[in-house]
Amino acid sequence: MTTRYTQEEWLAIIDRARQELPAERIYYKAPDIGTYYKAPDIGTYYKAPDIGTVEFAKCIDHTLLKLDATKEQIDHLCEEARTYDFKSVCVRLKWVERAVQNLRGTSIVVACVIGFHEGTYSVSEKVREATQAISAGASELDMVLNYKLLMDKEYSAVFTEIAAVRSTISHLTVLKVILETSQLSTTDVIAGCKIAQAAKADYVKTSTGFNGEGATIENVLLMKSVIGDSMKVKASGGVKTVRDVVRMMEAGAERIGTSNGVHIVKEAAELLKNFTHQVGQGPVETTRIWTDY
Repeated sequence: MTTRYTQEEWLAIIDRARQELPAERIYYKAPDIGTYYKAPDIGTYYKAPDIGTVEFAKCIDHTLLKLDATKEQIDHLCEEARTYDFKSVCVRLKWVERAVQNLRGTSIVVACVIGFHEGTYSVSEKVREATQAISAGASELDMVLNYKLLMDKEYSAVFTEIAAVRSTISHLTVLKVILETSQLSTTDVIAGCKIAQAAKADYVKTSTGFNGEGATIENVLLMKSVIGDSMKVKASGGVKTVRDVVRMMEAGAERIGTSNGVHIVKEAAELLKNFTHQVGQGPVETTRIWTDY
Protein backbone atom coordinates (compact mmCIF):
# COMPACT_ATOMS: atom_id res chain seq x y z
CA MET A 1 0.00 0.00 0.00
CA THR A 2 1.38 3.41 -0.94
CA THR A 3 1.22 6.35 1.41
CA ARG A 4 -1.17 9.17 0.66
CA TYR A 5 1.33 12.03 1.10
CA THR A 6 5.07 12.61 1.11
CA GLN A 7 6.82 13.48 4.37
CA GLU A 8 6.97 17.12 3.32
CA GLU A 9 3.25 17.14 2.61
CA TRP A 10 2.48 15.55 5.97
CA LEU A 11 4.58 18.16 7.74
CA ALA A 12 2.76 20.93 5.90
CA ILE A 13 -0.67 19.46 6.73
CA ILE A 14 0.21 19.13 10.41
CA ASP A 15 1.73 22.60 10.60
CA ARG A 16 -1.35 24.11 8.95
CA ALA A 17 -3.63 22.31 11.40
CA ARG A 18 -1.59 23.66 14.30
CA GLN A 19 -1.78 27.20 12.96
CA GLU A 20 -5.53 26.95 12.44
CA LEU A 21 -6.27 25.95 16.03
CA PRO A 22 -8.48 28.52 17.79
CA ALA A 23 -6.74 30.66 20.39
CA GLU A 24 -9.32 29.42 22.88
CA ARG A 25 -10.84 25.97 22.57
CA ILE A 26 -14.59 25.76 22.03
CA TYR A 27 -16.43 24.05 24.86
CA TYR A 28 -19.45 21.98 23.91
CA LYS A 29 -22.70 21.86 25.82
CA ALA A 30 -22.73 18.81 28.06
CA PRO A 31 -25.85 16.86 29.06
CA ASP A 32 -28.18 18.49 31.56
CA ILE A 33 -29.57 16.47 34.43
CA GLY A 34 -33.24 15.85 33.85
CA THR A 35 -35.78 17.56 31.67
CA TYR A 36 -37.11 20.12 34.13
CA TYR A 37 -34.20 22.51 33.75
CA LYS A 38 -32.02 23.63 30.88
CA ALA A 39 -28.77 25.53 31.25
CA PRO A 40 -28.66 28.93 29.54
CA ASP A 41 -27.52 28.98 25.94
CA ILE A 42 -23.72 29.26 25.67
CA GLY A 43 -23.41 29.68 21.92
CA THR A 44 -22.31 26.98 19.52
CA TYR A 45 -22.39 23.64 21.27
CA TYR A 46 -22.47 19.91 20.77
CA LYS A 47 -25.95 18.70 21.75
CA ALA A 48 -25.56 15.70 24.00
CA PRO A 49 -28.29 13.53 25.54
CA ASP A 50 -29.67 14.42 28.95
CA ILE A 51 -28.11 12.69 31.93
CA GLY A 52 -30.20 9.80 33.20
CA THR A 53 -31.69 8.97 29.79
CA VAL A 54 -31.26 5.97 27.52
CA GLU A 55 -29.35 8.22 25.13
CA PHE A 56 -26.86 9.05 27.87
CA ALA A 57 -26.14 5.36 28.49
CA LYS A 58 -25.73 4.89 24.74
CA CYS A 59 -22.62 7.10 24.87
CA ILE A 60 -20.81 4.47 26.92
CA ASP A 61 -18.60 1.62 25.69
CA HIS A 62 -18.72 -0.84 28.61
CA THR A 63 -15.17 -2.14 28.80
CA LEU A 64 -13.23 -5.12 30.14
CA LEU A 65 -9.71 -5.47 28.77
CA LYS A 66 -7.61 -7.01 31.51
CA LEU A 67 -5.56 -9.99 30.38
CA ASP A 68 -6.83 -12.31 33.10
CA ALA A 69 -10.52 -11.72 32.40
CA THR A 70 -12.60 -14.89 32.70
CA LYS A 71 -15.58 -16.09 30.69
CA GLU A 72 -17.76 -15.49 33.75
CA GLN A 73 -16.61 -11.88 33.88
CA ILE A 74 -17.34 -11.43 30.17
CA ASP A 75 -20.81 -12.89 30.69
CA HIS A 76 -21.36 -10.48 33.58
CA LEU A 77 -20.10 -7.56 31.50
CA CYS A 78 -22.65 -8.39 28.81
CA GLU A 79 -25.41 -8.84 31.38
CA GLU A 80 -24.66 -5.35 32.70
CA ALA A 81 -24.66 -3.96 29.19
CA ARG A 82 -28.09 -5.48 28.56
CA THR A 83 -29.44 -4.14 31.84
CA TYR A 84 -28.27 -0.57 31.27
CA ASP A 85 -28.41 -0.58 27.47
CA PHE A 86 -24.90 0.70 26.80
CA LYS A 87 -23.72 1.37 23.26
CA SER A 88 -21.22 -1.49 23.24
CA VAL A 89 -19.05 -3.85 25.17
CA CYS A 90 -15.35 -3.53 24.38
CA VAL A 91 -13.26 -6.67 24.80
CA ARG A 92 -10.15 -8.44 23.57
CA LEU A 93 -10.23 -10.65 20.49
CA LYS A 94 -10.54 -13.95 22.38
CA TRP A 95 -13.86 -12.82 23.89
CA VAL A 96 -15.56 -11.30 20.85
CA GLU A 97 -17.51 -14.37 19.81
CA ARG A 98 -18.75 -15.01 23.35
CA ALA A 99 -19.82 -11.38 23.75
CA VAL A 100 -21.65 -11.46 20.41
CA GLN A 101 -23.54 -14.56 21.50
CA ASN A 102 -24.43 -12.97 24.83
CA LEU A 103 -25.78 -9.83 23.18
CA ARG A 104 -27.67 -11.39 20.29
CA GLY A 105 -31.11 -9.84 19.93
CA THR A 106 -30.11 -6.50 21.46
CA SER A 107 -28.97 -3.19 19.97
CA ILE A 108 -25.66 -3.45 21.83
CA VAL A 109 -22.65 -3.96 19.58
CA VAL A 110 -19.30 -5.57 20.30
CA ALA A 111 -16.07 -3.61 19.92
CA CYS A 112 -12.69 -5.34 19.77
CA VAL A 113 -9.31 -3.80 20.54
CA ILE A 114 -6.60 -4.22 17.90
CA GLY A 115 -2.85 -4.03 18.54
CA PHE A 116 -3.60 -3.68 22.23
CA HIS A 117 -2.18 -2.19 24.24
CA GLU A 118 1.29 -1.13 23.10
CA GLY A 119 0.41 -0.54 19.45
CA THR A 120 3.74 -1.90 18.21
CA TYR A 121 2.28 -4.89 16.38
CA SER A 122 3.18 -5.16 12.71
CA VAL A 123 0.73 -4.02 10.06
CA SER A 124 0.05 -7.64 9.07
CA GLU A 125 -0.69 -8.58 12.68
CA LYS A 126 -3.14 -5.72 13.06
CA VAL A 127 -4.85 -6.63 9.80
CA ARG A 128 -5.05 -10.27 10.92
CA GLU A 129 -6.59 -9.29 14.26
CA ALA A 130 -9.07 -6.98 12.53
CA THR A 131 -10.10 -9.71 10.11
CA GLN A 132 -10.56 -12.24 12.90
CA ALA A 133 -12.53 -9.78 15.03
CA ILE A 134 -14.94 -9.03 12.20
CA SER A 135 -15.32 -12.73 11.44
CA ALA A 136 -16.18 -13.32 15.10
CA GLY A 137 -18.92 -10.68 14.92
CA ALA A 138 -17.34 -7.41 16.07
CA SER A 139 -19.00 -4.27 14.70
CA GLU A 140 -16.40 -1.80 15.93
CA LEU A 141 -12.60 -1.87 16.19
CA ASP A 142 -10.51 0.17 18.63
CA MET A 143 -7.03 0.09 17.10
CA VAL A 144 -3.90 1.29 18.89
CA LEU A 145 -1.71 3.11 16.41
CA ASN A 146 2.05 2.74 16.65
CA TYR A 147 2.55 5.90 18.67
CA LYS A 148 6.31 5.39 18.80
CA LEU A 149 6.39 5.77 15.01
CA LEU A 150 4.19 8.84 15.40
CA MET A 151 6.63 10.34 17.91
CA ASP A 152 9.46 9.65 15.46
CA LYS A 153 7.49 11.50 12.75
CA GLU A 154 7.22 8.36 10.62
CA TYR A 155 3.90 9.67 9.35
CA SER A 156 3.66 7.57 6.20
CA ALA A 157 4.17 4.39 8.22
CA VAL A 158 1.43 5.40 10.66
CA PHE A 159 -0.93 6.20 7.79
CA THR A 160 -0.18 2.88 6.10
CA GLU A 161 -1.16 0.79 9.12
CA ILE A 162 -4.42 2.64 9.71
CA ALA A 163 -5.30 2.59 6.01
CA ALA A 164 -4.46 -1.12 5.82
CA VAL A 165 -6.95 -1.94 8.58
CA ARG A 166 -9.54 0.44 7.12
CA SER A 167 -9.28 -1.17 3.68
CA THR A 168 -9.65 -4.64 5.20
CA ILE A 169 -13.01 -3.97 6.83
CA SER A 170 -16.41 -2.81 5.64
CA HIS A 171 -17.18 0.88 5.56
CA LEU A 172 -19.99 0.01 7.96
CA THR A 173 -17.49 -1.14 10.59
CA VAL A 174 -16.64 1.68 12.99
CA LEU A 175 -12.88 2.22 13.26
CA LYS A 176 -11.52 4.08 16.28
CA VAL A 177 -7.82 4.97 16.37
CA ILE A 178 -6.25 5.11 19.83
CA LEU A 179 -3.53 7.76 20.01
CA GLU A 180 -2.25 7.11 23.58
CA THR A 181 -2.20 10.85 24.28
CA SER A 182 -0.36 10.54 27.61
CA GLN A 183 2.79 9.70 25.65
CA LEU A 184 2.45 12.41 23.01
CA SER A 185 3.26 16.07 22.54
CA THR A 186 0.66 18.53 21.25
CA THR A 187 2.17 18.24 17.76
CA ASP A 188 2.00 14.44 17.97
CA VAL A 189 -1.69 14.56 18.89
CA ILE A 190 -2.41 16.91 15.99
CA ALA A 191 -0.46 14.63 13.65
CA GLY A 192 -2.27 11.51 14.87
CA CYS A 193 -5.64 13.17 14.29
CA LYS A 194 -4.79 14.36 10.78
CA ILE A 195 -3.36 10.97 9.78
CA ALA A 196 -6.37 9.07 11.15
CA GLN A 197 -8.60 11.51 9.29
CA ALA A 198 -6.71 10.94 6.03
CA ALA A 199 -6.98 7.17 6.52
CA LYS A 200 -10.78 7.49 6.90
CA ALA A 201 -11.08 6.33 10.49
CA ASP A 202 -14.36 7.18 12.23
CA TYR A 203 -13.03 8.19 15.63
CA VAL A 204 -9.85 9.28 17.30
CA LYS A 205 -9.61 7.95 20.84
CA THR A 206 -7.46 9.30 23.65
CA SER A 207 -6.05 6.30 25.45
CA THR A 208 -5.84 2.59 26.14
CA GLY A 209 -6.17 3.18 29.88
CA PHE A 210 -3.06 1.06 30.39
CA ASN A 211 -0.34 3.66 29.83
CA GLY A 212 -0.29 6.99 31.64
CA GLU A 213 -3.02 9.31 32.83
CA GLY A 214 -5.72 8.48 30.30
CA ALA A 215 -8.16 11.03 28.91
CA THR A 216 -7.75 14.71 29.77
CA ILE A 217 -9.96 17.68 29.00
CA GLU A 218 -7.05 19.40 27.26
CA ASN A 219 -6.44 16.52 24.86
CA VAL A 220 -10.13 16.01 24.07
CA LEU A 221 -10.44 19.73 23.33
CA LEU A 222 -7.35 19.59 21.14
CA MET A 223 -8.52 16.52 19.22
CA LYS A 224 -11.98 17.95 18.61
CA SER A 225 -10.47 21.26 17.48
CA VAL A 226 -8.30 19.45 14.93
CA ILE A 227 -10.91 17.11 13.44
CA GLY A 228 -13.99 19.33 13.67
CA ASP A 229 -17.08 17.51 12.43
CA SER A 230 -15.21 15.19 10.05
CA MET A 231 -14.72 12.54 12.74
CA LYS A 232 -15.69 11.89 16.35
CA VAL A 233 -13.73 11.73 19.61
CA LYS A 234 -13.81 8.92 22.15
CA ALA A 235 -12.50 9.67 25.64
CA SER A 236 -11.13 6.67 27.49
CA GLY A 237 -8.96 6.06 30.52
CA GLY A 238 -9.78 7.36 33.99
CA VAL A 239 -13.43 8.23 33.28
CA LYS A 240 -15.14 7.08 36.46
CA THR A 241 -17.96 9.46 37.41
CA VAL A 242 -20.84 11.44 35.93
CA ARG A 243 -18.73 14.55 36.35
CA ASP A 244 -15.93 12.97 34.32
CA VAL A 245 -18.36 12.01 31.55
CA VAL A 246 -19.94 15.46 31.45
CA ARG A 247 -16.59 17.22 31.33
CA MET A 248 -15.35 14.99 28.50
CA MET A 249 -18.53 15.47 26.50
CA GLU A 250 -18.43 19.20 27.12
CA ALA A 251 -14.94 19.17 25.61
CA GLY A 252 -16.26 17.43 22.50
CA ALA A 253 -16.20 13.66 23.12
CA GLU A 254 -19.15 11.72 21.73
CA ARG A 255 -18.26 8.29 23.09
CA ILE A 256 -16.90 7.30 26.50
CA GLY A 257 -14.83 4.18 27.13
CA THR A 258 -14.96 3.04 30.74
CA SER A 259 -15.10 0.02 33.01
CA ASN A 260 -17.19 2.11 35.41
CA GLY A 261 -20.31 2.36 33.28
CA VAL A 262 -22.63 0.80 35.86
CA HIS A 263 -21.47 3.18 38.58
CA ILE A 264 -21.86 6.14 36.22
CA VAL A 265 -25.45 5.37 35.18
CA LYS A 266 -26.45 4.62 38.79
CA GLU A 267 -24.89 7.89 39.92
CA ALA A 268 -26.70 9.71 37.10
CA ALA A 269 -30.03 8.17 38.13
CA GLU A 270 -29.47 9.22 41.73
CA LEU A 271 -28.56 12.76 40.72
CA LEU A 272 -31.65 12.95 38.55
CA LYS A 273 -33.81 11.63 41.38
CA ASN A 274 -32.42 14.18 43.83
CA PHE A 275 -32.75 17.00 41.32
CA THR A 276 -36.36 16.10 40.53
CA HIS A 277 -37.07 16.12 44.25
CA GLN A 278 -35.47 19.57 44.57
CA VAL A 279 -37.59 20.89 41.70
CA GLY A 280 -40.68 19.60 43.49
CA GLN A 281 -39.65 21.46 46.65
CA GLY A 282 -39.27 24.84 44.96
CA PRO A 283 -36.74 26.98 43.00
CA VAL A 284 -33.31 25.52 42.40
CA GLU A 285 -30.50 28.03 42.89
CA THR A 286 -27.81 26.20 40.94
CA THR A 287 -27.23 26.76 37.25
CA ARG A 288 -25.55 23.45 36.40
CA ILE A 289 -26.36 20.57 38.72
CA TRP A 290 -23.24 18.56 37.87
CA THR A 291 -20.98 21.28 39.29
CA ASP A 292 -22.62 21.13 42.68
CA TYR A 293 -21.86 17.77 44.18
